Amino acid sequence: MATKPKRTRIRLKKGDRVRVIAGAHKGAEGVIIATLPEKNRVVVEGVNLIKKARRPTQQNPRGGFDEREAPLHASNVQLLDPKTGEPTRIGVRFEDGRKVRVALKSGTSLS
Repeated sequence: MATKPKRTRIRLKKGDRVRVIAGAHKGAEGVIIATLPEKNRVVVEGVNLIKKARRPTQQNPRGGFDEREAPLHASNVQLLDPKTGEPTRIGVRFEDGRKVRVALKSGTSLS
């Protein structure tokens, strides 16, 4: 009997600036354009580009190829600290009764 994979929580959000820290695109930086929490993956603008074949249609009779970003595993990217520009881990702090994400290197709020 197959078991469900363990679902982890992604603290990264759409619009966060990140750096790839592992894999073929190590060192690349970009902005997260989508998160896929059920698969524990993120899509980063301009990183991990693939070519997708397109069929001919009425609007595009020749068909062709589209370049688009493929998802990366969330553990392979790390948030860039807004203050220093270095990769940092994300913490959570309570301010005025609300949860706020915090860059652990500098203590800067990420709201």
